[in-house]
Amino acid sequence: MRVLITGFGPFPGAPFNPSAQLVKALLRRRRPALDGVEFGAHVFATTYAAVDGNLSKLLAQQPDVILLFGLAGRRRHLCIEMRARNAVSQIFPDADGHKPRHDVITPGAPVSLQGNAPFMRLLRAARGRFPARLSRDAGTYLCNYVYWQALQRTGKGRPLVQFVHIPPLQLAARRSRKRPSFAQLVNAAESILVALIAASRSGSRQGVS
Repeated sequence: MRVLITGFGPFPGAPFNPSAQLVKALLRRRRPALDGVEFGAHVFATTYAAVDGNLSKLLAQQPDVILLFGLAGRRRHLCIEMRARNAVSQIFPDADGHKPRHDVITPGAPVSLQGNAPFMRLLRAARGRFPARLSRDAGTYLCNYVYWQALQRTGKGRPLVQFVHIPPLQLAARRSRKRPSFAQLVNAAESILVALIAASRSGSRQGVS
């Protein structure tokens, strides 16, 4: 079983991106459910060129599970994204100041690609550990871009591909009586990871609880 976990570095408006720290924290976790798993990890520079240049190399390792994390600065929940949009912002520059020339990722492709993970199972795994919900809008920035590219390049079968948006902890605190901590975020992310690994081993796909 091969698992790839990724996050992003800083970008304009977010000088600190906790998704990078989350990836590192997950790699330090040890529990029986993770035995026999070979982990790969990568923190993308938050640029379109970095995703284009590195994703193919990461996919060449033939992971069975791909778990992608990114920061959503205005959200208050951990969001399990159900689809990637064939859309890209021409307004917001990446960390290198680059703005895409077109407003779609792949001309002529569908308006969206449905994810292939068992979303409800992942949501149940995260809830109780951190405020979480399902989402059908991954935005139009690098998070959506890497999710689209991963789904498009791997197809509907293996590997299981899942993107998860994480909120700033101070916004998540407004949805909970108790202020969520980074440790709780790590616990929720680990539970999602374990559920994805179990689903891959059992052959579960999107729509399967």
